[in-house]
Amino acid sequence: MAYRNLEIANRGAVRTITVNRPDKLNALNRETLNELTLAFNQAGQDDAVRVVVLTGAGEKAFVAGADIAEMNGYSPIQAQGFSRTGQRLMSLIERLGKPVIARIQGFALGGGMELAMACHLRVASEKAKFGQPEINLGLIPGFGGTQRLLRLAGRGAALELCLTGSLINAQRAYELGVVTRVAAAEALDESVNSLADQLAQAAPLAAAGILDAVLQGGETTIDQGLEFETQAFALAFSTEDMREGTTAFLEKRKAEFQGR
Repeated sequence: MAYRNLEIANRGAVRTITVNRPDKLNALNRETLNELTLAFNQAGQDDAVRVVVLTGAGEKAFVAGADIAEMNGYSPIQAQGFSRTGQRLMSLIERLGKPVIARIQGFALGGGMELAMACHLRVASEKAKFGQPEINLGLIPGFGGTQRLLRLAGRGAALELCLTGSLINAQRAYELGVVTRVAAAEALDESVNSLADQLAQAAPLAAAGILDAVLQGGETTIDQGLEFETQAFALAFSTEDMREGTTAFLEKRKAEFQGR
């Protein structure tokens, strides 16, 4: 289908979703949130899609935040609905069951940083900037920023970034665990594509099990998380992915031993 604010492209089993509002630095208005929700639902239901890459149009911004011009006229009830719309999208991305990579080439601020943190892996250009500057507007993060930043970077970093509204560079974001990889600007696409291709070749049911075990099991006690892992591990033994993967691994190992 045609989107007003998104571009969708497929490269083999990798689907790229691009927020396409470069004149607004790809800011998230309600319409864009709704389109992203539809696009991710479609990607999740399409068996041909193994990996999703999420990025923003242009070189300046991944997503520079929520659309302040639209938010400015909200009542508290409307703001609550806007927050819940954003949080539902972030939870959808996080629980998609397929790896989602954020390709971050520029500013990832406010809602943009929250969007990136909802992705499973985040590859940033060394020129990227991150921040939760909502306090400068008299607001707090509304799309999950206080909670995901807390879980990724810890309480101290979450409080510092949210209370000061300061921006950090990609290297600092990497040190805090907010970013999983940093690449030179000219090597960003190569880094993202290489990672996406590797994940696209992985067993999809095993990938889904790992995502579930880490994301859902990680929100429970250690004993509950271990039981979650055991159940997912056992379920994997019923899949063709496991049988094919094990056979291929044993054949490769046998060839390696024979070659010595």
